[in-house]
Amino acid sequence: MNLELCLSFSRLLSYPKTQVKTLAADCYRQLKDFDPQAAVAFAPFSTFIEQQKLPQIEELYTSAFDLQALSFPYVGYQLCGESQARTMFLMKLQEIYTQQNFSSEGELPDHLSVMLRFIGTVPDPQGNQEIIRDGLLPALEKIIQGIENQQHPYRQLLVSLQTYLTNLIATELPESAPQKEVSHG
Repeated sequence: MNLELCLSFSRLLSYPKTQVKTLAADCYRQLKDFDPQAAVAFAPFSTFIEQQKLPQIEELYTSAFDLQALSFPYVGYQLCGESQARTMFLMKLQEIYTQQNFSSEGELPDHLSVMLRFIGTVPDPQGNQEIIRDGLLPALEKIIQGIENQQHPYRQLLVSLQTYLTNLIATELPESAPQKEVSHG
């Protein structure tokens, strides 16, 4: 599992900081070597970031993730809504993080960037595959659908991440491993 790419996506899905252009360029270089299919999906995001100033990037980040519930970057919210099930999901994530001495650094444990940072930090292939397959991929599908503008740079970033994680699971899981049915209830 390419842990550094998970960390790169994590950084790009956090609120943009001054080094966002460098982060995007680094992630693009890694993707070209590790997953060319995801790199193709990532290219428009990289090009956009390269051409913008930080305030415009911040504005687009906010428009993608903070203004519409359909695209909130919280995995538990996407899978469970505001419900008891999400509360249980958050508690379970926090328990896993605590066991691994991992900190969500003041963010809710189900934030997309936190979960990616966890996967990129904690080498637990089986547990990480379960988080990706049963949590991240179904939530990403909903977040991507929530950003209606097909050309929105952050939608393109999410499509690239979805491609990368899908390909990662396909190459990391043995073919005979049973796939769990995902419940969106």
